[in-house]
Amino acid sequence: MPADASGIAAYQATQKKSLSPREVEAMAFTKAALMMEDAQKSPDDYDKYAQALRFNQLLWTIIQADVTDPANQLPPELKANVVSLSIFVDKHTGSALLEGKPEMLNVLVNINRNLAEGLRTNPGEAQAEQTPPERPAFDMPDSA
Repeated sequence: MPADASGIAAYQATQKKSLSPREVEAMAFTKAALMMEDAQKSPDDYDKYAQALRFNQLLWTIIQADVTDPANQLPPELKANVVSLSIFVDKHTGSALLEGKPEMLNVLVNINRNLAEGLRTNPGEAQAEQTPPERPAFDMPDSA
């Protein structure tokens, strides 16, 4: 392996070790979205189109398997939502593969991008944004 390639491989290995599981998932959803967007730019290349859809479907299969694992500690309601979404993705992917219409990828790209964005949000920050600011301990007197 050339020196440059070994350096890149070492950097990638280090980067993978320093990423949180949420960051890795966000990157995977982003990669799938980018692949589908790229496939949309080549409407006559069905192989690229199908490859992007299959990658996305594999990603969603992995997510579905993880969510349904008894060791998964997500709240039951969130698990149910993810499973429902993965079923929708499976059905839509099948239709998109059959019909071969690039515009059918838009909904999948949007789902993946929204999930990636949500995964990149620090759960503590998201909670802080939803919590209204505390009121002051006293009210200012009305001036008349």
